[in-house]
Order: sequence, then C-alpha cells, then structure tokens
Amino acid sequence: MNISSMNSIHHPSILQRVKKIGLLPKIIIAIAAGIGAGYICPIWLARIFVTFDAIFSQFLGFCIPLIIIGFVAPSIADLGNKAGKMLLATALLAYLFTLGAGFLSYFTGEIFFPRLISPMEYVADDSSSATITPYFSIEMPPLMPVMSALLISFILGLGCAFLTSGTIKSCLDELRDIIMKVIGKVIIPLLPLYIFGIFLDMTLTGEVAEVMNTFIKIIAVIFGLHIFVLVLQYTIAAPFSQGSKNPLRLLWTMMPAYFTALGTQSSAATIPVTLKQTVNMGVDKDIAGFTVPLCATIHMSGSTLKLVACGLALMMTRSMPYDTSMFAGFISMLGVTIIAAPGIPGGAVMASLGLFTSMLGFSESDCALMIALYIAMDSFGTACNVTGDGAISIIIGKIFGKKR
Repeated sequence: MNISSMNSIHHPSILQRVKKIGLLPKIIIAIAAGIGAGYICPIWLARIFVTFDAIFSQFLGFCIPLIIIGFVAPSIADLGNKAGKMLLATALLAYLFTLGAGFLSYFTGEIFFPRLISPMEYVADDSSSATITPYFSIEMPPLMPVMSALLISFILGLGCAFLTSGTIKSCLDELRDIIMKVIGKVIIPLLPLYIFGIFLDMTLTGEVAEVMNTFIKIIAVIFGLHIFVLVLQYTIAAPFSQGSKNPLRLLWTMMPAYFTALGTQSSAATIPVTLKQTVNMGVDKDIAGFTVPLCATIHMSGSTLKLVACGLALMMTRSMPYDTSMFAGFISMLGVTIIAAPGIPGGAVMASLGLFTSMLGFSESDCALMIALYIAMDSFGTACNVTGDGAISIIIGKIFGKKR
C-alpha cells in the first residue's frame, strides 16, 4: 500500500467530512451563510440560487401528495383495525393541542400586550420590497391537492386494513420504498442548499428585516410563547415516551425538523425530516408514518398561536372592542378553518381572513396589516407546528404502539 492510499484512509476527503455532518448543523450553517451572503452577494449570483430554489420548490410541491400517500396509506394498512381509532385519537389530540396554544396565546397577550402596545402605534405599509427573480422556472404541478391525497390515503389504507387481499397493500409498500429513496437521495441532501437560497433572498430583499423592526416587541413575546408551548407539549408527552423521558432531550432530537421548517416555511415540505426525527425519538415507524403526515395537515398549534396573538395585538392598536367569549369562538373555529391550506407558506393567515372579518370585525386594511405581521413570523409558527407533531406521535405511539 502506497503512502497516498494510506493518507486517503486516515484523512477522509472534504466531501466525506461534509457527509458526516449532521442535518441540524448543515441547516444552521445554511441559514447563517444565507444571511451573511445576502450582504455581499451580487444580484446575478443570487438569481442562480433563487432559480435553484424555484425549481426545487416546484419539485417539492409535486412530491408532497406522493409523500402523504406513500406514508399514510401503507401505515394505515399496517395498523389493521386500529386505524380508525388511531385516526380519531390523533385528530382529537391535534385539535386539543391547537386549542391549548390558542387560548394560551390569548391570555398571554392579555397580560403583556397592554404594556408594550400603544393604540395606533403601527401603520400599515403598502410598499413592497424588490424581489429577486429566477432566471427561469419549471412548472411541476402536483398530481392532486394535499387534502385529496389525504382522503385517498385514508380510503386505500382503511380498505387494505379490513380486506384480506394483499395486492394493493404490496403496491403501497413498494410506493413507500420508492418515496423513501426519493427523500433520502434527493430531498434531504438538497435541503440545506434550498434553505441557503431562501435566507439569501430574504436578506437581499430586506422584507423580513423591515417588518421585524416594526413589530419587534410583539414578535419577541410570540417567539418566547411558542418556545414555551413546545416545552409544555413535550413535558406532557415525555411520560408516554418509549425512549427518553427527558422532555428537553426529546425536544432537542426534533431540532432538525424545527430548523428545516424555519427555512421551508411549510409543514408538508418538512415531513421527511419530521418523520426521521420522530422515529429517532423511539416512536414506531408505522405509527410515525401515520401521525407525522397527518399532523402536518391538522396540527396547527404554532399557526393558531400566532394568529390569535397578532389578531389581539392589532385589535388593541385599533382600539377595537373584544372579550374572552369572542376569542373563544374564534379560536375554536380557527383550529378547523386553517386546515384548509395545509403546507402552504403563509396559507394559514389567508385561510383565516374570513374569520377575522366575520368574527372579529376586521376591515380590509386591518387584514392587510394582519398579513404583514403574520408573514414576518411565518417560519416560526410552522416550526412550532412540525416540532409539536413529534409530541403527538409520542403519545399516540404509547397508546397504539406494539407492546414491548
């Protein structure tokens, strides 16, 4: 053996070292690098990364319905006659988590916002930031909407669970294997580059900094609140865990999903990472394959938390009348309504505008300001949503998982 070959054994290449870096450090590096590059990167170079993001985003959107069918349907089929009960239990638990976050947000705002907000302190800004356009884009429309994919998954999965024929079940298992290959070989490796491009674009346009500076006090309270919600959720889930009983350790395991959601701003787009980290917490693969894609659609703790806090803050700035009963009805309806736009960055606020106008009395200008305030924190709400999915999975895994 020559010296060069010996050196290659004892000194791995840069590429090999990069591959050994965990997903969480890669995502953190991508975020920091994107922000830093935004101050020095020329527009022509930034457009290259924006072009990649546009293409990758289209591909990700195309894959999302396939991911849902590929995970949910075979997982339901594997669960057999437990599937119906598990579906009901998961949906109920997700809704309770969402309601809890909404009411916690309301009462926290009642305590802190009057000390931070003066009436008419903020004025809606109709100006729009310049955007960095891609050189080109490739349209990749998904085969079906997310809700259609969920319904198909339920029908096929429940059908396989209660029928003796294994033909469709075998096809679903093979589909899951194919989707896992796509996730492991394409989506996960490219996610850091995708997130780098997102933060580069945000820094160059300056849109986030402008809104963040305007609403910094409110954002600080909401950010602290969503961290508290996650700690509370994992404190509730920890006694049900098949692995570690330490809620902070469980929460740390989910940090790759948290930071991925910060970049993608999409619960559905983060499903591959959320699923991987949920399994790493000790949740059964079949359970996780059922709960994670489902909760990406129906569990909206972070989004509800933000919508309630932002709505309350804006009502205070406008000196609009409100009371607890008004917000109780609003929160109850919100937990159902925002499911209409799962996995779409900023989709929760768009889906809930009807409730703001009908139940809280918002005008068009109020809704415009609401959108601006919400979008500034969109990624943090999404991160709270997907990270909380792991806590739900732990509880469901204990109830319906295999006995050890």
